Amino acid sequence: MDNNIINQQQDKNSKRILGIDPGTTIMGYGIITIHHDSPEIVVYGIVELSKYKDHFTKLEKIFSRTLQLIDEYEPADVSIESPFYGKNVQSMLKLGRAQGVAISAAVLRTVPIFEYAPRKIKQSITGEGNASKQQVAACLTGIFGLKEQITNYDAADGLATALCHYYQQSFKPYKSKSYKDWGDFIKKNPGSIK
Repeated sequence: MDNNIINQQQDKNSKRILGIDPGTTIMGYGIITIHHDSPEIVVYGIVELSKYKDHFTKLEKIFSRTLQLIDEYEPADVSIESPFYGKNVQSMLKLGRAQGVAISAAVLRTVPIFEYAPRKIKQSITGEGNASKQQVAACLTGIFGLKEQITNYDAADGLATALCHYYQQSFKPYKSKSYKDWGDFIKKNPGSIK
């Protein structure tokens, strides 16, 4: 496990989000806190699963580490990357199981779960849905004002998933003003009429 703890403080005015990039070889995760509409990194890291040969042991490790993160950091939401569609059905099945056990851990602790497609996550961080893992890590380094670039791309993907959720939840679409009639419009927009 590669833990990079940056900020463990939490107060009643902040909200934490756990982001998970599920995988059966490496699971990346990141926790951010939102304080005064400003995201900050709490911790990020990976769960190394390649040393376990049995697939079900890997699933147990994903489940127990996700539970541990939820219990220790008490996130308000869990954001998880949805599986991408590939040609290898067996790989997709394993990835779906990895995602499922992480979701089960959040369900067990009654933490709301939000799912985002990989393309949506990349687009929300870099502005480009086809961005590389390196580009995502570089953007996160700038967004969070880190002195050194995040070198573990799986951990970066976990952070990106959490930050994507923050961006999606904090986005307030423009709501046009409504007017009763032309008189109401002129009253509310006096500089518009000459």
